This record gives sequence, structure tokens and C-alpha cells, in this order.
Amino acid sequence: MGLRGAPRPRTAASRNRTAALEQLWREPTARRDPAGRAPVRHKPASGPALLALTDLLGLAGPAWLLLRAGDQPRPVAAAAVAGLLWAGLRGVRGRYTDRLRTEPGGALGMSGAGGAVGDWLVLIGLLAVLHTAAGSPVDPATAVVAVAPGLLIATAVSGLRRRGHRVRRVLLVGEAPGVGRAAELLNSRTDHGYALVAAIPVGAGRLELDGVQVPGHLASCPADDDVSTVLGGVYAHAADLVLVAPGPQLTGDRLRRLGWGLHDGGVALSVLSELSGVAAERVRPVTAAGLTLLHIAPPLRGGPQAAVKNALDRTGALFGLLTLAPLLLTVALSVRLSSRGPVFHRQVRQGQHNRPFTMWKFRTMVADAEHLKARLIAANEVDGPLFKMRSDPRVTPVGRMLRRTSIDELPQLVNVLLGHMSLVGPRPPLPEEASRYDEREHRRLTVKPGLTGLWQVSGRSDLSWHETVSLDLWYVDNWSVAADMGLLARTVRAVTDGRGAY
Repeated sequence: MGLRGAPRPRTAASRNRTAALEQLWREPTARRDPAGRAPVRHKPASGPALLALTDLLGLAGPAWLLLRAGDQPRPVAAAAVAGLLWAGLRGVRGRYTDRLRTEPGGALGMSGAGGAVGDWLVLIGLLAVLHTAAGSPVDPATAVVAVAPGLLIATAVSGLRRRGHRVRRVLLVGEAPGVGRAAELLNSRTDHGYALVAAIPVGAGRLELDGVQVPGHLASCPADDDVSTVLGGVYAHAADLVLVAPGPQLTGDRLRRLGWGLHDGGVALSVLSELSGVAAERVRPVTAAGLTLLHIAPPLRGGPQAAVKNALDRTGALFGLLTLAPLLLTVALSVRLSSRGPVFHRQVRQGQHNRPFTMWKFRTMVADAEHLKARLIAANEVDGPLFKMRSDPRVTPVGRMLRRTSIDELPQLVNVLLGHMSLVGPRPPLPEEASRYDEREHRRLTVKPGLTGLWQVSGRSDLSWHETVSLDLWYVDNWSVAADMGLLARTVRAVTDGRGAY
């Protein structure tokens, strides 16, 4: 007697069925393109070992030179320990894996600049613990300066690696409605690493997508040619990823068997989830009773990261006001002498939990700009509750320059210092704008508004209202201190570029 549930012995009939199925898998029904290209198999540009060695030497080398120049004891040993800790920490946190961008603009991704800054802060904490436990004679301030070049090198390498990431060629499979929705979303944005090359619908539903090839169809019920049809589409369009949109006709055992065939053919498989607006770091897959469950961590609203964010906001605002004092005085004098009116423009905005506060900016418009706004409503160039004009006649010549460089926003450092705003967050709305918010848009007010944010580094006024809200909601639900650091770094580039600032 055999064990219950054990595989049955293979008979001649079963061997024949298996051979026939394997023949179907090897002979796709869709034709290859004229070039006869097979799916592209990309190799990572640099392996994990090389990346780890780069981080180790990139931190240990400059650290040794700076510690030696500072007459610190045992510079070689101290630099080696710091370098090993740095490479090990980066490896444990998954910085050497070949990840594609998964967040808007890559801004909240933890493998870029924000991830490097977060890793570096953890490294400083580990070194502080080791310094205290071992009684190291190395000066702490000198040690922090010595490991700073390692952060710069890691950030530069992350940027180069991200820029060199390949784009994955995607074949979509699923029922027509799900495929159509996924195709529309993938084609509507460019801030991701996926290029839709073809789609295979399931069932009798018609699929009409502009510019998307349809190399075949799957029947409504499971069929022996499921795998061969999908592999044929992969070969014909040189796809290297099959993205499945599950539905009543493509789920359970059918999806499982399709996965077997794709993996046996060396093709990657991803399954589309109905979740949206959730960063990968908040998702934890687990299994129970044969089911695959996705646990979603709640958004950060309090705890240590919120306390660190608040401390960084106040410290950064104070440092910025002291450092930029000469520039602020020069700009204030220019505004005062260039046109009639006050130096600062004070405006009531809605802050966290819809609480009003007075926001400060350098005046960039004529003194009676608010009264003239009613005459210009018809010339509004953006949708939603915002009012924006690319060539607003109320803006002064000096104000146009200040807006182009975002210098007019610098007095908001006072708002950050007072706790009304954060360095990073959604744009603070006017009361009349907030009064027109629906339930979804009102969620933007869950956190403090920011001096900069995802909208700032993603196009500013060039964005539609829907895009602005989507970016802000992503930030509200997925922010972290490391992500804030990355956004601050990207703000410098956005301000220099000036795109969307008017």
C-alpha cells in the first residue's frame, strides 16, 4: 500500500502524456520575429561581491587617510573595521540586489541616495556603540568626518547603478479588463523599469490597446496549450517577464501550472496585485494553509522615526536660517527696492489635521495680487482646486527669478522651526483649496506640509492635479527618515533644473 497523497508510479500512458505536454512547451504556437531573437537574458552589470568591495574600499581608504592625517591611533585597524561594518551592513539591508525602481520617481526607494544615508546613520550608531564598548582612543568627531567620504562614494555608485538599470520587457497575460487597466497604468508613466511589449488576453473578451501587440489568446478554461501560447509570445517579442493579472478565468491551479512552464523555460513571472500606493518595504509575504498572504505594515505616524524627523526638521531649519542669512538679507533688499509693497508675503495655509497657520514667503507679486486674481480665474492653466499661470502678469521681474530658483520659499524655514511645517511633505493648500477636497484628497493633511516633497522633484506645476495628489498620498503612507534624506538630495537637482517652477 502506498502512502496517502504520494505520487503514483509512472505508467506508459502517463509518460506519453508528459512527453506530449513537454513537446507543446517546446513548440510555441506564436511565431518568432524575423530576427529570431530569444528572450534577452541580462546579467547584472556588477556582481554583489564587486559592489561590496567598492563600498568597503570606498569607505576604508579615505577613512585611513583622514585618520592618519589627524594623528589618530591605529588608523589601519579603525578604517578596516569601519569598512567591514559598512559593507556588511549594506549587504544585510539588501543594497547589492538587482532591484528595479518600485516607487514614484524612485524617490522612496531604499536602494538609492535615501538608502545610503539611512545606512550611514546606522553605521554611525554602530561605531558609537563599538567606541564606547571597546574604549577606543579615536576622537569621535574625527571618526564621523573620516567615514563621510564612504557615504558620498556609495551614493554616487547607487546613482550610476540605478541609471544603468535595464528596462524589463513585459508580456501581460489576463482577462481583457485587467490587462487593459494594467496596460494603461504602465504606459501612462515612465518612472518605472517596465516596458509593455505585448499582451495575451484570456477568454472571449476583446482587447483593444493602442500600440500593444496581441500574439495569441488563452481559452476561458485551462488548456494544454496555455504554456506554449505564452512562451510563444515571450519568444516573439523578446520579453523577459510575464506579468499576470489574475481573474476568475486565470487563478489557482491554472496560474500555478503556467508558473511551472514559464520557470522551466527560464522566464520570470510576476503576479499583479490589486494593492496600490504601498511601498515594497511595507509589504511582507507569508504563507498559511497553502495560501500566500501579504501583510501590510501601517503608515508611520509616531514612534522613533517621527521623533527623529521632528528633530531633523528643527535642526535643519535652524542651520539653514543661520547659513543662508546673508542670502536672505540680499533677497529681502532686492524685493523691497524692486517694487512697491512688503518684503514678505504672509498667507494662511492649512497644515496637519487641517489646522490653519500663517506661511511666510518672499513677495514675488505686485502688492494687490490677491485682488487681481479674480480677473484671471478664466486663464487658470491647471485642473483641480489649484490656480496656476505660466505667465502670470502679477509676478514681478525679481519675483520671476525667485520662483525659478525657489528662493522665495526659503522663509518657510521659519515655519519649519516653529513646527507648522516639515522640511519634506505635501504642498500646504490654501483654505479655499482644502474646502473643496474630497475624502481621498483630505488624506494629504494627515502629515505636516513640507518645504519640498515628491511634487517638487517630479515636475512641480507641470503636474496635473491628479498626479500631484497621487504623489502626495504616496508620501503620506510611505514616508521614512531615509526617504526624506533622499528627497532633500533630489530637491537640489530639481531646483537647479527649474522645471515646472513658475
